[in-house]
Order: sequence, then structure tokens, then C-alpha cells
Amino acid sequence: MDSLIEQDATTQLAALSAGRVSSLELLKAALARHAETHGRLNAVVASDPERALERARALDDARSRGEILGPLMGLPMTVKDTFDVAGMAASSGLAEFRRRMTGDAAAVQHARRAGAVIWGKTNVPVMAADWQSVNGLYGATNNPWDVSRTPGGSSGGAAAALAARVTALEIGSDIGGSLRFPASFCGVYSHKPTWGLVSPRGHVPPHPGSYAERDLNVVGPMARSARDLRLLLSTLEAGSLAPSAPPADLKDVRIGLWLDDPLCPLDPQVRATLETFAGELRAAGAVVEPILSPVDMRALLFAYQTLLGAVIAEDLPPMTLRAMEFARPFARLALARGAKPLSPAANVMAYTARHREWLAADAVRARLRHEIGAAFDSWSVILAPIAPVPAFPHDARPIVRRSLVMSDGKTIPYSSLLTWISLATTLHLPATAIPAGLTAGGLPVGAQLIGPRGGDARTLAVAQAIDETVRGFQPPPA
Repeated sequence: MDSLIEQDATTQLAALSAGRVSSLELLKAALARHAETHGRLNAVVASDPERALERARALDDARSRGEILGPLMGLPMTVKDTFDVAGMAASSGLAEFRRRMTGDAAAVQHARRAGAVIWGKTNVPVMAADWQSVNGLYGATNNPWDVSRTPGGSSGGAAAALAARVTALEIGSDIGGSLRFPASFCGVYSHKPTWGLVSPRGHVPPHPGSYAERDLNVVGPMARSARDLRLLLSTLEAGSLAPSAPPADLKDVRIGLWLDDPLCPLDPQVRATLETFAGELRAAGAVVEPILSPVDMRALLFAYQTLLGAVIAEDLPPMTLRAMEFARPFARLALARGAKPLSPAANVMAYTARHREWLAADAVRARLRHEIGAAFDSWSVILAPIAPVPAFPHDARPIVRRSLVMSDGKTIPYSSLLTWISLATTLHLPATAIPAGLTAGGLPVGAQLIGPRGGDARTLAVAQAIDETVRGFQPPPA
């Protein structure tokens, strides 16, 4: 049984279908793995084993009668704690949210209808607003590769649970890299869908009960294989994405390798890992050629910061917003004198943006979305870094006092984490995160395969080809 829960969801489902294992047995194995790893990782922070065991038994009985309820029938899985689950309301790191009575979020409903056995919730930062998964309610989640480091955020508990083989599938979300950073830091897979593909109803933030579909924010799958991403995404979206489709032929794939931009820093060890990975792809038959930034990144980052600030400001305390309003004239002056995107001054202007400023940012986005279309006439996908650094040590300081130290000793702002992920997020493009290798220090590095708007099947097909012929999931050392 231990060997089976080490495998991906597709393999586990095949064993369930063939009768080699029951849903009840698989669930008990997952619960046992959680018990073994919880003290070290703190990845799954809430659970409902009684209800899950009851459902697993019911699904086993249904299978014995020849009933097939869906493509995930009998598979145990966990869900990020920003999604409402019946009996386990989304806390988003806040105790007052956890006490609510609620039903399933839309994505959870789809997974459950497909036959999934939802048994636990994975840790997040407060209101999903950090790249570390820590809160006052549940504490900090540790990275399975190095417990002194963060697994990322905001889907950090999800990625840690996947890497530790506590769960085979996860549902996460992404507005500022929250699916992609944890995948990169923990060496697993995720898919940021085209914006609007999967319903966010029942996701917190926004505040519980809201039906708002926030700009930039997406809901997507996380897994230990690319084929599992496709399988779960096909149950979550309302279209016709094939749950099982052949991988791409790498000999027909043209990859634009984007590793350089003056506004996007990159740790030398991360660069070296990605360059080695690019060489492996070439050896497998893909065309991989370096490209310049596909759009004007200065314009894009300013637009992204305004669009993102308009969303996140809704969740900020009134006192914080009042302070930013007071600082706004000084921030405007700093920008007039040449302050860069992602600077504190740009941040103040973003969080206090007027509607006409949002409209101007949206117009920039529309122009850049049009311009990037030419890149996908030449390239199947764009391969880019996800994070400028690998997983970094836990940092309990206030966000405004944090920075990141690269392997060459250089220090970069904490906000630099928004650089590489901004292209796909701002322009509503799909991006599949895949493992690309390890740094010289033995930490995972992920890459994102960015595709055209609506090109989710394309990036997933390329990711699956890479997974199955070049490089796949590598478990962390025991």
C-alpha cells in the first residue's frame, strides 16, 4: 500500500478500477502518511476522516455493484484551505471564517461529483496574501526538501502534501503565483488556467458569501504528474477539455526560452538549472531557442501592480488603506522622479488606484495581450522561470522588511517574486508549472510553460511529453 500512495493519481485510479485496492484502503494509507509527516511538515491542517471514511465505504459498495460515478471515483484527495468544503469551511488562516456553516465551493463540487473522497484541508497564509504558508491559526508549513524553508504560498500546504505523497491531487488558486511558486519550491506540478476557465465560487478571498469573480484570480489543479493535471482540470472546468489525451511530440514542439529581462532578477543557480533543462529538451528533439521578453515588461509590471492592487485592497484593513491614501501624493511624486514598478511608491498607487487608473492599466493589458499573439505564432510555448530564487528560509518579519538573498550574495526585494509570474497572470494566459531539476544546493527549481489565451490543452500536452520522456516528479530525500 505504501508503494501505491507514492504513485500519481492516474496509477492509483487504475488500481482502484482493477480491484487491486479499495477506496477505504487507499484513504487509510493517506491518513497514515499524514500522521507520519504532520509533525515535520504541518501541511494538512484540518481533516474530516469520519465523513471521508463513510464516503469511501459507500463508493466501494457502489463499485461492487458495477456503478461508476466518475473519473475520480474513490480517490482520496485534499483541498487548499481557501475553498469551502461541507463540514470544513475555508478559514484562509482566520479563525472566524472557520466557524461558518457552508457547502462545497464550485470546484470542490465538481471533484466530488467525479467521485473524489475529500478528507483534508491544506495550509495557506492569511487571506492567501503571501508567498509563505503561515498563519496564527495553524502555524507554518515546512518544505519537505528542507524544513527550514518555506514550501511557498499561497498553495504551500498543498504542494508540501503532494511532494510528501500525503495526497495525489490538490485544488489550488493563483493570483500572484500561488499555484506556481509552491510547485516550483516543492518540485511538483500545477496548472494556472486561462482566466475564467474554472469557477472561483466558494473561494475565500473574497469574503465568504461573495459571488464576485475577481480579476486575475484563477482556480487550478496541482499534482505529481502532468497527466494528473489534465485529469483534474477536466473535472473542474465546464468545457470539453479531454480528461485523457496524448502528450505532444517533442519533435514538433518549438519552445521560446525566456530567461532575461532587466526588471526580472534570476539567481545564478536557478538560471544554470533552467539552462541545463533546456539542453535536455533539445536532446529530446524539441526546438529550444532563447528569446527576448515577449512584451514590454515595464509597462506590464506597472499594469499588473495596479490591477492586482485593486483586487487585494478590498481585503486590507481600513486603517491600512487610510495610511496609503495619506502617502499617495508622496508616492505619485516618487513615480514622477523615476520609481520602478513593484517599488513601495508603485505599491501605494496600486492599492489606492482610482477607477480611471484601473481603466488605463486594463488598456495596457489589452494592448500587450494583442502583441503577445505574435510570439505564439512562432513558438508552441514560452518556457520561463517561475521564481527568481529557489525555496527561501522561513522569514517571520513583516512583508515590508523582507528581502531575498541569491546564491551570489546579491539581495533583491521581496516583491521581485511578482516579476516572472506576471506575464501569464496579467494577460490571462495559461501556465503549466513543471519540475526542471535541482540547484547545486539540492533544491527544486520549476519552470512555467506559458501558452496563448485558451491554450490550456497545448501547455498541458507539452508538459506531459516532458514529464514522460525527459524529466518528471522526483521525491524529496527521506
